[in-house]
Amino acid sequence: MAATLTRHFFPRGLYVESAGVRRGERDPFAIAVIEEMGLDMSAHRPHTFEDLEDSYFDLVVTLSPEAHHRALELTRTMAVDVEYWPTPDATATGGSRSQILDAYRSVRDMLAARIRRRFAAA
Repeated sequence: MAATLTRHFFPRGLYVESAGVRRGERDPFAIAVIEEMGLDMSAHRPHTFEDLEDSYFDLVVTLSPEAHHRALELTRTMAVDVEYWPTPDATATGGSRSQILDAYRSVRDMLAARIRRRFAAA
């Protein structure tokens, strides 16, 4: 969601890639809450840090402790800033579909606000 939101808010001037710690499947709940904003991330395929073709970044933003530790490990010999934005894990939410979607919306909205604040001057 973070990469899709960043590309939407800042379509020029920022190079954005998305990577996680583990490969996974597309998340239908993430796709659904992004579609609520009129955005499409249905073509997104989760991949890992190791899958990235480019390793020249000025900034890496991590959303989980595990991803943060992995990013620090991978960038320890690079001139790159690594920021950790603690983010709730919406995938861990149980309950009804409505409750799960609310958790994802909360994460989406938190990320949207943080992205706008962080990159507004970029």
